Amino acid sequence: MSASSAAIPAPRTLRTSSSAAARRAVEVPAADRTSEELLVAVAHGDQRAFAELYDRVCPQVLGVTLRVLRDRALAEEVSQEVLVEVWRKADRFDPGRGTASGWITTLAHRRAVDRVRSEQASRDRDHRVSRRDEGRAFDEVADEVEVRLDHWQVRNALAALSDRQREAIELAYFAGHTYRDVARVLGIPEGTAKSRLRDGLLRLRQALEDHV
Repeated sequence: MSASSAAIPAPRTLRTSSSAAARRAVEVPAADRTSEELLVAVAHGDQRAFAELYDRVCPQVLGVTLRVLRDRALAEEVSQEVLVEVWRKADRFDPGRGTASGWITTLAHRRAVDRVRSEQASRDRDHRVSRRDEGRAFDEVADEVEVRLDHWQVRNALAALSDRQREAIELAYFAGHTYRDVARVLGIPEGTAKSRLRDGLLRLRQALEDHV
């Protein structure tokens, strides 16, 4: 990454300051300033100071994000976000409370940890969707019933089901309703409808096997 490739907003208006650090940041060439002086200059919209600071801290920022994320491409992306954040929030740095390196490292660590949590949350959502899809497995039982046994046998086997299971099965497999339709018709939660259909189909298969 290089400073020229960063998505940097337009420079801010230079603010007046009576601090020695601010005066030195203006008077001394960027390459000769300390990181703290560079960061103070960045807070005043100095793009040359930012370019120097960028090159100086970029390897350190990447090292922090890479240790947390353990994925170079993702670490480089997060590092870019961190360095843009440095440009935008440089005015929040207080030289009296710590070093520029420590402040930037803290930003990098926080941003990397946030990305880890975001990635984990995304995986958790995918897992929940996958778990919901597993509930459709009972359709395989329905296919087996339809292939192996004729309509008359199914009707006779329905007598082995509870009233609630039979009602759900008839709505789904004889009236052509989806489990969502079954839930709406019966006024029950979708999860309850799926459970009744699954349990009813398993019991129906057993009853049909007894008829064979």
